[in-house]
Amino acid sequence: MFSQRIKSVMERRKTLMASPDTSVSKAAKLMAKKNVGAVMVVEDNRLVGIFTERDAVFRVMAQGRDAQATKLADVMTASPRTVGPNESFGHALLMMHENGFRHVPVIEDGQPIGIVSSRNALDPELEEFVAEAQRRKHLIAQN
Repeated sequence: MFSQRIKSVMERRKTLMASPDTSVSKAAKLMAKKNVGAVMVVEDNRLVGIFTERDAVFRVMAQGRDAQATKLADVMTASPRTVGPNESFGHALLMMHENGFRHVPVIEDGQPIGIVSSRNALDPELEEFVAEAQRRKHLIAQN
């Protein structure tokens, strides 16, 4: 799997993009709907940043910001590291590990085409098992 090209690992249908003036609240709702942990922030078909669930916690909630009034441009990671679709998935995982992040935008011809996550390293069956375990844990916590 680690030698596979990123284009064969990334899930285009889970790619989420938003403009810099999108509110954090709206972005979070979109992330929840698509069950993804990151939004690529795009302006004029160019990647300008990335907003992740960690940004929501550390840069919005922990700082007491209003999620409806705060724009992605104010709390995103600007000019994030990126990879190309023909690079190896192992290269992307190493980059994530060395730099302490879990999502890397995929850029082709200067435009964002997808995103890879450290979760992509999980076997699809194991990923579904982990997702189900998290759902059950959440349900138990609510009751």
